[in-house]
Amino acid sequence: MAPGSRCSGPISRRTLLRAGALALGGVTLADILAARSATGQKPAPETSVILFWMWGGPSQLETYDMKPSAPSEYRGPFDPIATAVPGMEMVEHFPRQAKIASHLSLVRSLHHTMSAHNDGSIEVLTGKTPAKPDPTSTARSEHPDFGMLAARMRGRRQDGLPQYIAVHRAPFMISPSYLGLGYRAYETGDPSEKGFAPKNLKLTAGIDEPRLECRRTLLSQLDQMRRGLDLAGSMEGLDAFRRDAFHLLASPEMASAFDLSREDEKLRDRYGRHRWGQNCLLARRLAERGAAVVNIDATAPSDESAYFSWDDHAGPFHLVHANLERFPQYDQAIATLIEDLRERGLDRRILVVAVGEFGRTPRLTRRASFPGKPGGPWLGRDHWPSAFSALIAGGGLRMGEVVGQTNSRSEYPTHDPVTPQDLLATIYRHLGIPATATVPDFKGRPVPLLAEGHPIAALL
Repeated sequence: MAPGSRCSGPISRRTLLRAGALALGGVTLADILAARSATGQKPAPETSVILFWMWGGPSQLETYDMKPSAPSEYRGPFDPIATAVPGMEMVEHFPRQAKIASHLSLVRSLHHTMSAHNDGSIEVLTGKTPAKPDPTSTARSEHPDFGMLAARMRGRRQDGLPQYIAVHRAPFMISPSYLGLGYRAYETGDPSEKGFAPKNLKLTAGIDEPRLECRRTLLSQLDQMRRGLDLAGSMEGLDAFRRDAFHLLASPEMASAFDLSREDEKLRDRYGRHRWGQNCLLARRLAERGAAVVNIDATAPSDESAYFSWDDHAGPFHLVHANLERFPQYDQAIATLIEDLRERGLDRRILVVAVGEFGRTPRLTRRASFPGKPGGPWLGRDHWPSAFSALIAGGGLRMGEVVGQTNSRSEYPTHDPVTPQDLLATIYRHLGIPATATVPDFKGRPVPLLAEGHPIAALL
């Protein structure tokens, strides 16, 4: 665009948002890149973590800690199967994971005390125990999660790729709190949808580079006006991050990281042409490019499902949800992700963790009815934070291990108990981030990334 020429208008707020702009009241890619100033530390390692976040709380007794010898009201309807690792068993609906068990490890002794969904999620994702437990599961975090903190500690990437990315959406109960909005996860949207394009990375039809430059100029003018009103200095350094946002928006190389059409069709089939499969494939691409943390939204395989999460209180989940929909897709997606990382030589650089916020009650709960499902009675399980399981793969850790043990009914750990803080300490260690590091809160007081917890020794 020639110097001195005027931009054609009008330019709507929506257009500015789509161009990755910072608009009043909006949080966009530019916000996420903003406020990440250089700390003077050594260049960050290229290690990454992929979290398969199983919100709702998967049952340990129907996944990785089955108790086939327990009474029928405890053991559930499924049978365990042997795996490639002697002594390691898992549910019969995980045949692909069983086949590659020597390339993964299981933690069976995770535990905490938060029995509500949001409180448990806050405990597991932030490592901070909620000061006031909220049984209504409507709590919001007072602290940022480990992905936000990793983004803060790693600092900005020169190529503009966000350090913390959520595929396809971020945990809704977590706030960036005292870190600021710039550290929220960049949400990609659902990669399994037809015509998928990540948010703010695709120019609106008709917006070419000259028009994009025009918008850049307008945003610069807007920033100048806002700085005049900025008494706290929060706008300081924003220009550099704005440049990153525009670079990412206009960079074919960066956009290609989100482009699943560049993957071989056979590999896409291998992951599964469903949400979880394509989520895992996109997560691998983003971690491969160097994003510090990629959080996969692992609620229901589809929004159309009546079962929107792993929250199996009651209902025919044993025969319909878990058996016919959820388990096969999870098994396919997570096993292929682990295999794909190994085949590409990325298994030491990228750590995979699959976990939820807690487990389920060992004794099956009998309900007379279930909304929308006539018949019954139905059996299900309620919340149980005293014992739950996690899958861990890669990261240069010891594989083929079973960490911890619960009692005969999977009620509580009996050997090698592991806390969420221990799990997070393991993650921070892989990312090369000292868990004892601190960040200032709203009042400038230092808050440690973790006040307690140690890396899981059996995996080191």
